[in-house]
Amino acid sequence: MGRYSLFLINSFFLGVGLAMDAFSVALVNGLRESRMRIGKMLKIAGVFGGFQVFMPLLGWYFAHGMINCFSHITRYIPGISLVLLLFIGGKMLSEGINSTGTEEDELKGGTLFAQGLATSVDALSVGFTIGGYPLSQALTAAVIIASVTFASCMAGLKIGKKAQEKLSSKVTAAGGIILIILGFELFFTSAV
Repeated sequence: MGRYSLFLINSFFLGVGLAMDAFSVALVNGLRESRMRIGKMLKIAGVFGGFQVFMPLLGWYFAHGMINCFSHITRYIPGISLVLLLFIGGKMLSEGINSTGTEEDELKGGTLFAQGLATSVDALSVGFTIGGYPLSQALTAAVIIASVTFASCMAGLKIGKKAQEKLSSKVTAAGGIILIILGFELFFTSAV
């Protein structure tokens, strides 16, 4: 197996690892809105995938030129993810508890942006690990990561939509709990 083939395989598995958070959040979004149309699903998956391209490349950039200015901030990345997911999850939990169960929650743009950011902050640190790559390889790795994330999010949304049709009206509260747990998991596994 050649070096480039190994690089592609490594990039794919890196994408799988990074996409798990986005998959979980997409699953919750599908649970919240069972009548979501394909256009909105593509938008959600596109936002998550877009962040997964941007964040590793941003990390790569800092690794190449500004590592001394940025290195002290990296220890705060798990906390940023935790705060964002606690906020989003807490809001969903509150809405689910106070919901009458007759309406479906729609995902708003600000919430989607926060979800994309929260699930991709760890991808910023990946940029440091690919910091030794030339720009063309860093870009290739980021596109592979984003593609895996996009596909994972589409699967999560579809699974969530199907599951919501069979579940009770308190799905939003359950989704909020999932996001809160995910936030703590990200925080404690990244902080170690």
